[in-house]
Amino acid sequence: MTYREALNEALAEEMERDEGVILMGEDIGVFNGAFKVTEGLHARFGAARVRDTPIAENTIVGMGIGAAMSGLRPVVEIMTINFSLLAFDQIVNHAAQVRAMFGGQVSVPLVLRMPQGGGHRLGATHSHSWEALFWHVPGLIVAVPSTAADAKGLLKAAIRSDDPVVFIEHEHLYAQRGEVADTGADDVGELGRAAVRRSGDDVTLIGVSRMAGTALAAAETLAAEHGVQADVLDPRTLRPLDLGTILASVRRTNRCVVVEEGWPTGGVGATLAALVGEHAFDHLDAPVARVTGADVPMPYAAELERAAVPDAAAVVRAALGTLRQA
Repeated sequence: MTYREALNEALAEEMERDEGVILMGEDIGVFNGAFKVTEGLHARFGAARVRDTPIAENTIVGMGIGAAMSGLRPVVEIMTINFSLLAFDQIVNHAAQVRAMFGGQVSVPLVLRMPQGGGHRLGATHSHSWEALFWHVPGLIVAVPSTAADAKGLLKAAIRSDDPVVFIEHEHLYAQRGEVADTGADDVGELGRAAVRRSGDDVTLIGVSRMAGTALAAAETLAAEHGVQADVLDPRTLRPLDLGTILASVRRTNRCVVVEEGWPTGGVGATLAALVGEHAFDHLDAPVARVTGADVPMPYAAELERAAVPDAAAVVRAALGTLRQA
């Protein structure tokens, strides 16, 4: 099924399982969602559980936090990750902090679904990749699934979590198809467990969100054209981070390339490079390389947008660069 269909199936199964699961967001009901992830759910579960909201992100998230504190399990859709800035106070100062501020007496089982990323010519205010912003905040779980199977399994795990989850989907992935195991409604993913997408001993490639697929494509080119076998890791969640799997790979390959679509300054790659340097420095035969999006607002023109987003060729160049260093 497609990534979009997997998300829809996860929502439907969790709503069937638990009447406390409700959906909130702009155009998610009658219109079936801007990206059609909630298609059919309004007709199936009714307006009381699939709630169309005004265009007011701060209010939507605030209502979701209150509903979660009161015993429901809201899934709030923010139409694009850029719009989450309008709700940043609610997300950072309230959703992430309530449990600590109340000494563990109150939980916030809230899921914030938000698409991100370039590739659809939606301009700078709709196309950035900001997982690093939310990874920075203690109290939040941050999920970045890259496959249909993980989209379904991790969304189900997010809905069942008693902590707030920022669930970041990539717009470019919605139509991509992948195998999703038909093992029933209780097939729930594991937050905090990285996936090894390909095994190799020459270099570790870590791809975040859509870039997991880009890293895998680069690994195939490295093998076919250069005889280089790459270990390809997909973190799947950034908080909690499966650092153990990452370090085990780097200690075996002795080289590491981190691939992200976000900006380079203060990005995911910067933090992962620091962690690898702190915990596996003696195993590195070359500095950790980073492949990132261009350090510019996302362009609208198709050619410029393509140039601003990392591709497999850039990852191949970075990997070969680490291999040239003794």
